[in-house]
Amino acid sequence: MRVKLTVQKFNPELDSKPYDRDYFVEAGREMTVLTALLKIKAEIDGTLTFRASCRAAICGSCLMQINGSQKLACKVSIREEMEHHGKITIGPMANMPVIKDMVVRMDPFWEKIRAVTPYVLSSGEKAVPTAALKDLHETLQNADGCIMCGACLSACASYGVSHGFLGPAALAKAYRFQADPRDEQHVARLEGLQKPDGIWDCVRCNFCVQVCPKDVKPMEQIIRLRRLSIGAGFDNSVEARHITEFVKVVGHEGRLNETLLPIRMTWGHLKKMLRIIPLGIKMFFHGKTPFPFKKVPGGDEVRAIFKSRGKAE
Repeated sequence: MRVKLTVQKFNPELDSKPYDRDYFVEAGREMTVLTALLKIKAEIDGTLTFRASCRAAICGSCLMQINGSQKLACKVSIREEMEHHGKITIGPMANMPVIKDMVVRMDPFWEKIRAVTPYVLSSGEKAVPTAALKDLHETLQNADGCIMCGACLSACASYGVSHGFLGPAALAKAYRFQADPRDEQHVARLEGLQKPDGIWDCVRCNFCVQVCPKDVKPMEQIIRLRRLSIGAGFDNSVEARHITEFVKVVGHEGRLNETLLPIRMTWGHLKKMLRIIPLGIKMFFHGKTPFPFKKVPGGDEVRAIFKSRGKAE
């Protein structure tokens, strides 16, 4: 079948801004987007620029936006994209400086990876049981499956707002070493992740999970880091207290008290307490401040669940 591919072109040395160009190729049932791009480059437009290497979804170099989503071009079927979207639009990764066409500068991605010290920190004196190493992959929750394609950072809502945010791949990598029994700096690593632009700045948009081609599930690794942080005593920040106080409020009242939770979260942080006053006023006028003496159906059962859970632990 004859297929139209709309590709974003941009050469900073010649163009003032990106523009779209349409290409037409004869596509078989098994043709991928990468194969189509290679065909275009060989037969139609030799200036078309993109990265590619293994063609087997291993190296991660052909990551680009296809129909608005971050995907490996070597994995994407032309036929399936046409069936799902009725078109094929191709552009460079989002949130990255464009060098030319689909080629972007990956420096921001690598800076994030380096920031989490991506290697085991060990003196070699710590004895690690053989059984722990044997089951290491399961312990790491597939955090070691990352191929460094950058899809998650490109799709990340938090990074789109603040480029200081460490990003999903780097934080998943941080969990990989946090869960490694050979590493001897677990507490120090967790302490470093409490800073602004660390684990608490993830807004859990889930885009990183959706676009990851290797099922690393970066957001889930970030959640695991948060749990480990609270378990290690890093629980005094407003963000950490959102979790701990949420559990206490629901366990005590059998419901979520939207008035009490923000107060308990920000207690001791005067500036942040003052900042939520306008929010509290809006909540009141929208009926989001529950009447303290009103009994909630099922509240006793919820409290019983939390009580039994506390005894079990």
